[in-house]
Amino acid sequence: MTLTDVARRAGVSVSTASKALNNRSEVAETTRLRVRRAAAELSFRPGAAPGSAAARTRTIGLLTDERDGRFAMPVLLGAENALGGEGMSAVLCDARGDPRRREHYLRTLTAGQVDGFVILGEDNDVRPSLTRDVPVPVVYVYGESDDPRDLSILADDAGGARLAAEHLLSLGRRRVGHITGPESYRAARDRLTALRGVLDGHGLGLAGGRPFHGEWSRRWGRYATRALLGAEPGVDAIFCGNDQIADGACQALADLGRLVPGDVAVVGYDNWTPLAADCHPPLTSVDPGLERMGAAAVRYLSAALDGHRASGVVRRPGRLVIRESTGPAKAAGPARTTGSVKAAGFVKAAGRAGTTGPVEAAGPAGGDRAEGGRHGEDDRPGASPRERDRR
Repeated sequence: MTLTDVARRAGVSVSTASKALNNRSEVAETTRLRVRRAAAELSFRPGAAPGSAAARTRTIGLLTDERDGRFAMPVLLGAENALGGEGMSAVLCDARGDPRRREHYLRTLTAGQVDGFVILGEDNDVRPSLTRDVPVPVVYVYGESDDPRDLSILADDAGGARLAAEHLLSLGRRRVGHITGPESYRAARDRLTALRGVLDGHGLGLAGGRPFHGEWSRRWGRYATRALLGAEPGVDAIFCGNDQIADGACQALADLGRLVPGDVAVVGYDNWTPLAADCHPPLTSVDPGLERMGAAAVRYLSAALDGHRASGVVRRPGRLVIRESTGPAKAAGPARTTGSVKAAGFVKAAGRAGTTGPVEAAGPAGGDRAEGGRHGEDDRPGASPRERDRR
């Protein structure tokens, strides 16, 4: 592609296109954005002859806004592994949620240093598109661009919740409670809707009569578990919005004399292995497949650089990692009680949402075994939450 092609696509003269791409002040902002978008759509790089070695840097920018790295690192590792297979390298940029820092990285690296960007969100929610300011292809991961012309790769939160619910019901559990993060998070809402759909399909409702929304923390897991059992002592399963909440739930159940999984089965979310495998007992959890999302982003970006741009939303399937916190329900008998269950006052503080991934299961020693994920889309080109009190 040449500058003439870019000018023709943008509907301006070659001179205006050149000035726009070089950020000259005499070009109107709307024109500059139109020219830069045309350049991105054509994968045009200023100053490089088409097909020449100089036309590609073989480097992409990985831009993240996540400040603690809990979800960013797996995505970035997956992207880096895929880059090696493509003979490419990456420049990691941490904007730390600062718009000025983000703008600086985009402006600096698009001046001939990178061929494209993978932009990583800090949750699975919708975010403003940055593509109009970037003259190279962009793929969004774990955060959906609000521009349908962009490509966004997301975790399948609803699919992950279905896997958890179906697993619990397959074990004979019928009184399933739900403890999760703030309702303001789309991930929390999507998982709740999917859980209710599975329960409704079996003629069941949520134990306790409602979901328990609060922090993404162990503290909230402990508090909400006591509140849930106070509302419905016969609860035999709890599906939690992340692994920290689930760990807190297991702690509260032990304090109340309830056995896990004998009396109550517990499923977490995120499959954060350092926590899930070390929980007592080791925690069954939905894995979001973050590394696979990073690898898929690189494949889509590589295809875009070859002229095969994709758009829309791709939801990656989840998997359930089954460990010792879930097992068959006991034979029906009188509901077990533990006396009065009281919940002390609790101040809610919004944390961050978690993610889903493929399904796996663990053996007696807490090792992981996998069951096939059944939700999501083909990731071929052309085709969650954090805990505040752990820091």
